[in-house]
Amino acid sequence: MANVTTNIESERMTFWERIYLPEIARGLGLTLRQMFRPKFTRQYPEERWEPEGSYRGRPVLVQEEDGERCVACGLCSRVCPALAIEVRAAETDKEKERYPELFEINMLRCIYCGFCEEVCPEEAIVMSKDYELVFGSQDEGILGKEKLLIPVSQLQDRLEFLRQWR
Repeated sequence: MANVTTNIESERMTFWERIYLPEIARGLGLTLRQMFRPKFTRQYPEERWEPEGSYRGRPVLVQEEDGERCVACGLCSRVCPALAIEVRAAETDKEKERYPELFEINMLRCIYCGFCEEVCPEEAIVMSKDYELVFGSQDEGILGKEKLLIPVSQLQDRLEFLRQWR
């Protein structure tokens, strides 16, 4: 019983904590400091922004010289919270090897969470630096394997970031 009363007494707030005035003043001070900082404006079409390796843009498939990395395990489609990825596997002539016969990402549903990238055992799907996505219709928003395959040389920044992060 003594432990319970001492814990309750230590959790009681002081008078200043109960009226929240110091916290409100700190919040207003932070807002005022931000208001008077110098502004930065990028003239977008002329000045292009080059994202860092940590940026999560459009998900893409990694294509190596001898083919694609994806083995159609389907983990990316299972982990996707938006249900945006569809994978259908097919067998190759080699023993116990698969490839994605169908790999589609519905970019209108994608929330750019990066779960597909984290779960992939082959580093076959990564988040690229693409941030300009424009679709004329809903059908154009569903990207097939042809539009998703990107050479590994263009994705080196992201792959290096992932190796350091893991």
